[in-house]
Order: sequence, then C-alpha cells, then structure tokens
Amino acid sequence: MANPKPDAEVTISHDLIHQLLAEHVPHLADEPVELVASGWDNEIHRVGEHHAVRLPRRELAAALVANEQRWLPELADRLPVDIPVPVHAGGPAFGYPWSWSVVPWLPGVPLAHAPALDQQALIDDLAGFLNALHVPAPDDAPDNPYRGIALRARTEKVREHVAACGDLIDGDAALALWDELVDTPPWGGEPMWVHGDLHPMNILIRAGRVSAVIDFGDLCSGDPATDLAIAWMCFDPEGRDAFRKALRIDDKTIGVHTWNRARGWALGMGLAYLAFSADDPTMRRIGQTTLGQVLG
Repeated sequence: MANPKPDAEVTISHDLIHQLLAEHVPHLADEPVELVASGWDNEIHRVGEHHAVRLPRRELAAALVANEQRWLPELADRLPVDIPVPVHAGGPAFGYPWSWSVVPWLPGVPLAHAPALDQQALIDDLAGFLNALHVPAPDDAPDNPYRGIALRARTEKVREHVAACGDLIDGDAALALWDELVDTPPWGGEPMWVHGDLHPMNILIRAGRVSAVIDFGDLCSGDPATDLAIAWMCFDPEGRDAFRKALRIDDKTIGVHTWNRARGWALGMGLAYLAFSADDPTMRRIGQTTLGQVLG
C-alpha cells in the first residue's frame, strides 16, 4: 500500500506570509494570498495576480530553494520557456526557519491536467527545452545526492519503493528490469546541467504549448539521462522514438546507453511517485502511467 507524502515540519499560515511580505516585500503585503500547491518539499501560495511565494515545508527543501535563488538567474536567458526566477530571496524571519522566495506567477496548466495536446508540438517543446538545458555545467554547479548520479546508487531506494508499492505493481518484474538497467555503462561525458525533477506537474501548458518549466530545486550537474525519464511519463513507444530523435545532449544524438539509463530513471521515479501517492491521486496516476510504459 502506498504511503502519503512526507509530513510538513512547519506550519505555513497566510498570517506568516503577510508578515514576511510586509517586512521584506512591502509592496506585496496587502495582496490576497491563496495556497495553490503543497508538494513533497514546498508550498506555493499565489500573491495577487502576478507573484507567488515558494516556501519549504521541510528542512530538506531549504537548500533546494537556495539553489534556485543562486542559479536560475543565470539559466533563464538561454532557455526557450519561462522559469520561476526569484524576484526576492528571503531568509528566516518571524519563526520561519529557512530560505524562501517570491517568484513571478507563471500562467498555465500543469501538463498532468492539460487537455489532449498535439503530440508533435509537445515533442518539439520538451526537446527544445532539454536541448537548451543539457550543456556542460560550470565547475561550481551544485551536486545532488539523489539526481544526476549513477543508477546503481539508487538501488536501495528502488527496492524500498517496490516494497512500499506492494500489490499495486508487479514487483518481481520491476526489480528484474532494474537489475538489468543498472549494468548500463554510466555517463562518461562532462557533467551537464540537469533539472532533476522533470515530471508532468512541473511543466506548464498554455495555448497548447509548453510555456514554462518550474520547480528547479533539484537542479544540479551530472547525468542528463535523469531528465530524459520524462519520455516514459508523456509518450507511448512511437512518441518516445520521435522524442529521442529530436533530442541532443551537447549537440550529440542520444545513444543507447543514455537511453537505457533514462529508462532506469523513469522506473525509479515512477516507483517513487507511486510509493508516496496515498494522498495524491495526480502523482499516483503519473506513477502508474510511467511504470506502465517502462514495464510494457
């Protein structure tokens, strides 16, 4: 049986948000505040028409918000879609213990909730974003212990998540495939920029096209196959083949080893989404879809 998402470690109230805004961004202090999302790591509250506040709900995520504050301004100009570059970087105050951000409100509907899209347009847009992102990262780019790493380093978590999913999946088939994919040769090129958490809730759609990509907390340098897992979340086999042909990493096509690692990442992420989806039907559906495509 799946578990719920991790518990929040702080209480985030609208009174707290108004206090933070009044102290640090006073021109937004009187705007209405509305909770729009509470994920594993962060809460997002819309502020008025044009802004949102992003606040970690557990200590693990505090470093992720600081990561966005440091790096998103450097990435924004060369990406073909909007990203939530912070307009204010906040810190601990009024009993709230961690970094937080004010970001632009990016209009659009998450891909997970969007109506049926033209598949070629989605292929073009996602490939365009990833081709622009997947270039060599600078030497001081962040590492991430959970993303962009060798598949084998995820084996313990994969086994835990298979056990947590119980009879929701064919655990034997999932583990057999994982044991096959972890033997794929690791990434041997330069560390690339990696989004780290690219799934259909972090891709926004407007007027039938990808308009924005959000939630860059796991941004890091490493193996770009991590992000290519999106192929199993969004496309059937024919669509995945077309998507692969549209992709480039540092101006090179996607080789079989990178594609197999991407399938491994899709398997691992699908298991994680399903394992912690007891209170989140959208992530449960994403996990089921991903595993269905990965396992065939």
